[in-house]
Amino acid sequence: MRLGIIGLPQSGKTTIFNALTRGDRPVGPAHVSGGGRFEVQTAVVPVPDERVDVLSRLFKPRKTIYAQVTYADIAGVEGGGEKGGFSGPLLGQLATMDGYLHVVRAFENPVVPHPNGSVDPHRDLAAVNGELQLNDLIGVERKLERLAEEAHKGIVKDKGLHAQETALFSQLKAALEADQPLRAVTLAPADEKLLASYQLLTRKPMLVVFNTGDEQPDPASLTSDPQARGGSVLLQGKLEMEIAQLPPDEAAMFLQEYGIAEPSLNRMIKLSYDLLGLESFFTVGEDEVRAWTVRRGATAPEAAGEIHTDLQKGFIRAEVAGYGDLTQAGGYPELKAQGKLRLEGKEYVVKDGDILNIRFSPPAK
Repeated sequence: MRLGIIGLPQSGKTTIFNALTRGDRPVGPAHVSGGGRFEVQTAVVPVPDERVDVLSRLFKPRKTIYAQVTYADIAGVEGGGEKGGFSGPLLGQLATMDGYLHVVRAFENPVVPHPNGSVDPHRDLAAVNGELQLNDLIGVERKLERLAEEAHKGIVKDKGLHAQETALFSQLKAALEADQPLRAVTLAPADEKLLASYQLLTRKPMLVVFNTGDEQPDPASLTSDPQARGGSVLLQGKLEMEIAQLPPDEAAMFLQEYGIAEPSLNRMIKLSYDLLGLESFFTVGEDEVRAWTVRRGATAPEAAGEIHTDLQKGFIRAEVAGYGDLTQAGGYPELKAQGKLRLEGKEYVVKDGDILNIRFSPPAK
């Protein structure tokens, strides 16, 4: 799972990046990256999950492995530009992301003045959304031009596919011209499949992060972006970054003092999972307790494929235990005695917290 942290210069993207990754990248006036300069910094973060901790205590494995999420701090995104699109390298990075955390400045700081002269979260939000939509519109129009040229020259190889693409990209063009991101467009399954190879930016889910600095946020002053699939969240970026960089015992004291239920790292990762429609399942044993990430609605063979492609190819059955059932029973022998260990087939839809043991037929050598 790769999430790109985007936003206008001086919105506090790097501060949010540090808060999420417990990083210490320089922030502040001397380190502001502006002028559209393209930079990317990434960090892989283990997903905090108390269920992994419980299973590890139960099975006492040699290794305990958490699921992971990659955050990328992407500089170079501008809003309201006149060049008609992002640079090639920036566009390439944005296209590789599974979704975006769009950081919007909602704090005053005279030391770091806003590049547009005033703090206006909704103006900034619209500016970046507009730039993303502009880039998609450019790509969609180019595709329609190629389709029209093929029809004009009589070089259409598959008339059915050509007609489908023309109708689909015309629909996308109309949505973008109506100031609608493509994630909000409902498409037929066949069209969804057709678009899978096109890295359209506004098709990707986006969570808006209103960065309120170290001030107590006022929820009434900020509303959710209707264009974001995943909604919005208010975050005290500067304060959260400072807490994330403290030793665990000191961090706990600060969280209690400021009335913060849990660190932004935990909350944002949960929101990231919701944003991308993901869930966790587990494998357990003496060697390893491990959390795996899979999309919601995935079948048992698809989950097996996350572990190893051979498990998916040779899938026979999945031995399934519910997290609550296993931990309450205290182990597999007790679970089996209670009749709560199930055998599921290829159609079984994996649930969040399932513990799987895959039975499979090894591929022939």
